[in-house]
Amino acid sequence: MGVRTVVHVMRHGEVFNPSKVLYGRIPGFRLSKLGEEMAEVVAASLNKNDITYVVASPLERAQQTATPIARSHNLELATDSNLIESENVFEGQRVSVGDGVLRNPRTWRHLWNPFRPSWGEPYVQVAARMKLAIEDARKNAVGHEAVCVSHQLPIWVARLDGEKRSFLHDPRKRQCSLASLTSFVFDDDKLVSIEYSEPAAELVAKASKGAGA
Repeated sequence: MGVRTVVHVMRHGEVFNPSKVLYGRIPGFRLSKLGEEMAEVVAASLNKNDITYVVASPLERAQQTATPIARSHNLELATDSNLIESENVFEGQRVSVGDGVLRNPRTWRHLWNPFRPSWGEPYVQVAARMKLAIEDARKNAVGHEAVCVSHQLPIWVARLDGEKRSFLHDPRKRQCSLASLTSFVFDDDKLVSIEYSEPAAELVAKASKGAGA
């Protein structure tokens, strides 16, 4: 056995988004009160873990989610732009089933290629930057544990990449709930397993439905 290092990639908590728009990289979207509770619950669940490095996407909701974890381990919170949400041409619009933007023929030109995807940042690009972020976190926490706070799509693509699965998927079937942990386990620098957990599951059940990542 080599040196075991675990990189927990956490999705941020619930966001205050009463208009239910796809907020993507738009600044100013912060955690709801429930989202703040989720962050505290996950921090408490990790309190006894050997965490030596905490890093987050530069977006407010990720920074807020990571802060209680860093604080509980007396660590300075780092920021990595590679953990940021994916680009999406529908940012600021309602895109849930039945909403007008997807019924408008002018938007269909963005939907022709689900493999790329044609409406946003290519999956291969997302996978590449997430791999860099996870590897950087592993190096900063060799022999210990790290936490990276990111967003649903980048986390799911990182998992698909790590498991050598196709990037083409149904967004409704992603296993990446709010405040969940997708944990990448390394033996030295070799990825040996990926684990999933939901420390804040009871709070997630109370979360409102709506666009977000």
